[in-house]
Amino acid sequence: MSEQTLREEVLTARRIVVKVGSSSLTTATGGLDADRVDALVDALAKVRSRPDAPEVVLVSSGAIAAGLAPLGLDKRPNDLARQQAAASVGQGLLVARYTASFARYGVRVGQVLLTAEDASRRAHYRNAYRTLDQLLAMGAMPIVNENDTVATAEIKFGDNDRLAALVAHLVRADLLVLLSDVDGLYDGDPSKPGSKRIGEVRGPHDLDGVEIGSAGKAGVGTGGMVTKVEAARIATGAGIPVVLTAASQAADALAGRSTGTLFLRTGSRSADRLLWLEHASTPRGSLHLDAGAVEAVVSGGKSLLPAGVTRVDGDFTAGDPVDLLGENGHIVARGLVNFDARELPRLLGRSTRELAQEFGAAYEREVIHRDDLVILRG
Repeated sequence: MSEQTLREEVLTARRIVVKVGSSSLTTATGGLDADRVDALVDALAKVRSRPDAPEVVLVSSGAIAAGLAPLGLDKRPNDLARQQAAASVGQGLLVARYTASFARYGVRVGQVLLTAEDASRRAHYRNAYRTLDQLLAMGAMPIVNENDTVATAEIKFGDNDRLAALVAHLVRADLLVLLSDVDGLYDGDPSKPGSKRIGEVRGPHDLDGVEIGSAGKAGVGTGGMVTKVEAARIATGAGIPVVLTAASQAADALAGRSTGTLFLRTGSRSADRLLWLEHASTPRGSLHLDAGAVEAVVSGGKSLLPAGVTRVDGDFTAGDPVDLLGENGHIVARGLVNFDARELPRLLGRSTRELAQEFGAAYEREVIHRDDLVILRG
């Protein structure tokens, strides 16, 4: 593909998710850079003003980084409590800055804070989709971030890259654009002479031998090239092409110019929320299965019944994600369990009919329904 060729994947996209990292919005010492925010908003507003304007969802990092300076912190803290405090202060500043900047174009913004794990649950998934879809229908700009202030687990390395891929899947986007402080994926360290930008990735084999660094340059974000490539893998596997480039080249990327790296789709589009269960949930425990149950779940597409469970590990409640392990201890699937960890031991190895007779009709059900279960391979 020549540098002059416009990318059809971009030009034909009717719904686009754009993700921007902390280092592209803030100074190295923390605090929002108004000029950088305005430049990004200018690029997004230009896309929205086209005659064939696509809908745009913005996934924005920067809440924690924006809260550092106001709280007197000179660097991102390591402990969760202070990260959450910084996020609490910074999220308001971030959205206020976006609100003011988009107001120059008469565009309203709507803040959507998502907990990625919750979105694997059926009701939450539907509600998140409806909210984002309605904001777009009403002409507003959805600004999505992970709800860091109430996270119950550690705020994960590069989580918003993965979140962006999952949001792209959630809203049934036609394109994901990942904006960073590097203008694409290189075949080596981009700061070293001789390293070349990779213009197009058609599949995992194109990355054989490529050194993918794990750290960003600015020091205020948590993401790196590893998380961006992983996000690209998730999105392209769900049928969504990805453009990875520098935030300073956002306008060119959204105009279809051959900037950055284009990752072509490798899988087919799906409206299945189980992508969230696979990539965005943290298992609260595990269930050990006998060989027959593994075969029924993995190859037969069946629900998991109590008769096939041999052991329960962890402390979970009904509705939590749990891993399913085969007899060799390897994880074969993940699902949303219908019973508490304390309930399950007395049900193991027994048929649902027998359980209904002893405990009542409420126990004549699956441990995990097939609609709440995803097979994990490799």
